[in-house]
Amino acid sequence: MAFHLSVGGFVEGDPIPRRFSCDGENTSPSLQWSGEPKATQSFALIMDDPDAPAGTWNHWLVWDISACVHSFAEGDAGSARKFGRNDFGKPAYGGPCPPRGKGAHRYFFRLFALDVPSLGLPPEIDRSLLDEALRGHVIAEAEYMGRYERRG
Repeated sequence: MAFHLSVGGFVEGDPIPRRFSCDGENTSPSLQWSGEPKATQSFALIMDDPDAPAGTWNHWLVWDISACVHSFAEGDAGSARKFGRNDFGKPAYGGPCPPRGKGAHRYFFRLFALDVPSLGLPPEIDRSLLDEALRGHVIAEAEYMGRYERRG
């Protein structure tokens, strides 16, 4: 079985519901995954928007997710994992919030299966430090994409 990620509330490639965005409740969607390699010792999650005007915008950075965890409930903040600082400046989920009237943006949820139980990072780091820590430890990756547009 291949490593697979699904995000609750919308079909892959379809619009992300408003409740998960800055226009709604800004709550994180549920996630479920399976099929990771047997050598997996932990997971890390990155949600970003590569279509942002200033370059890729980071919405959610999470790591040190135990290998025995295979889902997040909707709105789950999770105390047993570490959160990085998103580009809104918060160590939390930040929902889609593209500029109004500029078309739909793509939002990628990427889950990484890692060969270490912990990345040894402090909370609230930024994406560049997370990317550096991931190097050499990713043994599989699963991805899910949704779109969101804010009309004028």
